[in-house]
Amino acid sequence: MLNKLIIAAAFASTVIAAPAFAGGTHAGGDNKEMAVGKPGKAEAVDQTIEITMLETEDGDMIFEPSRIEVAKGETIRFAIDNEGVLEHEFVIGTPKANQKHKGEMAMSADMKHADPNAIRLDEGEDGDIVWTFTKTGKFEFACLIPGHYEMGMHGPLIVAAK
Repeated sequence: MLNKLIIAAAFASTVIAAPAFAGGTHAGGDNKEMAVGKPGKAEAVDQTIEITMLETEDGDMIFEPSRIEVAKGETIRFAIDNEGVLEHEFVIGTPKANQKHKGEMAMSADMKHADPNAIRLDEGEDGDIVWTFTKTGKFEFACLIPGHYEMGMHGPLIVAAK
């Protein structure tokens, strides 16, 4: 329903207008390995997965696809397109790390990322993340902008053994 989208947009603008306690960039953009893997090299990409970020007429905020499955050792190019009317981000991590980061984001709605596992895009923008999955497990992709996760913007990222 369009009313949910209007409410979501109003909520987002309220959160964005809220005072920030910390600001600037969330840095950590080095190439160290993380629990979910490490930055990949473009020349080593095994496959491209297209990701769309958008809001529905019912007011939900979603990723398409809503679930991602890859194999350990694969290097994936995530081709990310924000087809929504709001700014969104795509962050890959463990559910625990994403929840921690979501709390940090709640304290600073204008936080920008400089992490290789995250990208923030304005409406109509697109971008890429190239990532190598070095461990098996159940991980997560999410938008951690305040309120977006709660509106449905997250999904499982399964890394299986080859």
